[in-house]
Amino acid sequence: MAIYLDCNATAPVEPSVASVVVRFLEKDYGNAASPIHDYGVFALAAVEHARGQVAEVVSARRDEVVFTSGATESNNLAILGLAEAGIRSGRRHLITTAIEHKAVLEPCDEMARLGFEVEILPVQEDGRFDPQRLAEALRPDTLLVSTMQVNNETGVRQPLTEVAAMLSNRDIWWHVDAAQGFGKELEQLRHPRIDLISMSGHKIYGPKGVGALIARKQNRQFPPLRPLMFGGGQEQGLRPGTLPVPLIAGLGEAAKLAVRNSGERIGHCRAFREKALAAFSALGAEQNGAEEHTLPHVLNISLPGINSERAIKALKNTIAVSSTSACTSHTRTPSHVLTAMGLPSEKVEQSIRLSWCHMTPEVDWHEVESILRALRG
Repeated sequence: MAIYLDCNATAPVEPSVASVVVRFLEKDYGNAASPIHDYGVFALAAVEHARGQVAEVVSARRDEVVFTSGATESNNLAILGLAEAGIRSGRRHLITTAIEHKAVLEPCDEMARLGFEVEILPVQEDGRFDPQRLAEALRPDTLLVSTMQVNNETGVRQPLTEVAAMLSNRDIWWHVDAAQGFGKELEQLRHPRIDLISMSGHKIYGPKGVGALIARKQNRQFPPLRPLMFGGGQEQGLRPGTLPVPLIAGLGEAAKLAVRNSGERIGHCRAFREKALAAFSALGAEQNGAEEHTLPHVLNISLPGINSERAIKALKNTIAVSSTSACTSHTRTPSHVLTAMGLPSEKVEQSIRLSWCHMTPEVDWHEVESILRALRG
């Protein structure tokens, strides 16, 4: 079996997380909305405990965590949920960047259809947007700025600290898609100026199908979000439906471990990275995205003379890697992220992404080198 190096698409589940999920599936299966007996009381307690564990990752309040099905839903709620507030106030200008995930770009497209003006900022060759360009784009009618924390294809950390300072005295909502950095880079998301944070459980070694939108209160008031679905009033009226207690409890366990084991995980990923970089450097690979801004568990490279599709197929019995975002890999379209960074089409077509975690076993890098060298003939 090939060693899995596609953790940015989805990651393995921590054993203790799996145990928690199974427990609430098989034994403690009460409905958190029915605290009229011990089953419901215990389910509600588990949900609120998990809410606190997720909040701790970003130094938020427990009541600022809204459980969703994942970052895609959270992104939609954060962006489309502000439409009514924008229409009511006359603020119809949105700003985002060219390297956002489709789960941000497509809700922005929908906002444009509703009559909003969406401004998409370009990015630099290093894979980061320029905060100065953002500053120049801000207007009196700007309703929302939506920027990712870490790019899903390159692993490049975005300049959130600079944005926080820029927006400190402005009445503009700020949303951060943290699907790839939540629980992996802790300090950025703890800045209180970030109003809305999206995350997914399966990216932090938790279960699929659950995530959260952290909506920070300002002056004791939530951002003026409107729900996208109706019927039940759960999650402070923003996300109706019976809460998936097993998934939420598992997410809480994953969030707890992300904080507790942060240093150990980073150390493992850095050591793994050094070996990967050495192997691909020997092949003349070129890294896409500035190394100094890239998180230690992601590597995006272009292999001169080797098409990415050929490389992925040749390596499939040794390492499992990808060439673009998991949500768009089936379309066979060039990476919009690498294209936005200004890479020539040939280099984009030669790019592969490797992403690993603290549970990834050692790779036989000599075998990887041999396979790729053989492709060049």
